[in-house]
Amino acid sequence: MKRNSGVIGGPAAAAVLGLFLAAGMTLAAGLLGDAAEGLLASRRVVTVNGFAEREVAADLAVWPIAHSVSGDTLAEVQEQIADSGALIRDFLDQQGFDAHEISDSVPRIIDYQTQLPGLPNPPPKRYTAESTVTLRTRNIDSMKAAMQAASRLVGRGIALTRSYEATPRFMFTGLDALKPQMIAEATVDARRAAQQFAQDSQSRVGAIRTARQGYFSISDLDAFSPERKTVRVVTTVEYFLVD
Repeated sequence: MKRNSGVIGGPAAAAVLGLFLAAGMTLAAGLLGDAAEGLLASRRVVTVNGFAEREVAADLAVWPIAHSVSGDTLAEVQEQIADSGALIRDFLDQQGFDAHEISDSVPRIIDYQTQLPGLPNPPPKRYTAESTVTLRTRNIDSMKAAMQAASRLVGRGIALTRSYEATPRFMFTGLDALKPQMIAEATVDARRAAQQFAQDSQSRVGAIRTARQGYFSISDLDAFSPERKTVRVVTTVEYFLVD
């Protein structure tokens, strides 16, 4: 008679092995499903923009006062342009501006006879000289008052010229002091938008995944108030959503 070696063989062994394999596969599938569900949940995000805006006053102004003269000789136009420049500086001095706020450009002289020969309607004088006295100040109100009184210069015989380069400009230079608080306000605004989205999708706002600070822009408040500025910033924030 042969002894039983204790090893199960035949159909019974295959059945037991199949049960173990099935149980293992079921457990593995459950674990993988839980992992996949967790991974998908961790990837649920919402991207929102946050906005912040401030109205500020310009703190720096530049007023280029362009003027021109004409004459038949170089000596004549050089003397005239120097005289009109001196009158403009005297005017600004009377308006209360300091000498360090005022600067002069090098005169630009046009000789119509040599530089622009053959003009169909040449000017009566051979030479024209143009120059600019520039006021650069932080006293915005005083500059606005001086601009309103600029007609006095014309009354003293100064030919003021208008051009894009001679347009008064008002600027705001205090942006760095505003940046931290405005970025914080924009971030709060972004989270508010994310919370509304999460509420609509029956979720909660989680941690920040990514955040990108947008650029700051400074523009005139309107076409009639260049001394008032609007500062804006937009941030883009990506939040995780949690069930």
